[in-house]
Amino acid sequence: MKEQFAFGEIFQSVNFNDTFFQLGEYDECTFIHCDFSSIDLSGSVFTDCVFTGCNFSMTKLTGTSFSKVKFMDCKMIGIHFETCNPFMFTVFFKHCVLDLSSFHGMKIPAIQFLDCSMRESDFTETNLTGAVFTATDLHLAIFQQTNLEKADFKGAMNYQINPVQNKIKRAQFSRDGLDGLLVGFDIKIID
Repeated sequence: MKEQFAFGEIFQSVNFNDTFFQLGEYDECTFIHCDFSSIDLSGSVFTDCVFTGCNFSMTKLTGTSFSKVKFMDCKMIGIHFETCNPFMFTVFFKHCVLDLSSFHGMKIPAIQFLDCSMRESDFTETNLTGAVFTATDLHLAIFQQTNLEKADFKGAMNYQINPVQNKIKRAQFSRDGLDGLLVGFDIKIID
């Protein structure tokens, strides 16, 4: 099967469950309101692409490359990002639902999650040095042996991070979220 090469193309309102997604390379392409849910994108390469309002829930990404890719207003439930190609992996998320997704063991310093939902996501053994979690809901997200040095949690919500199990040197937290750092110590905070 011949692989696709697309440069600068716009894909709008395409349901790839009905229309076959052709694996290949996509450079500087824009995907608007496309449905990738439960399909296999394994081995595809996306460079300088923008995904807006797309559904990636339960999409398979084994060996998929994302370099300088933006996801905005996307639904990405249950994605295993750790199966992506780690080479040049650079992504940006804004207003995305990433619940139940996994970044286990990844090296993703300076990644940005802006106004996202990341409920029950897994960051075990992940390098998140300098990551930004502005206005992001991290309810029951897992942080174990995670490098959070210089990470920005100002405005993040519902996180529970044990400072003993994670590296948090020079990370930034809002006063409102400090209880999320103490939950593992069985301490009661009284105003």
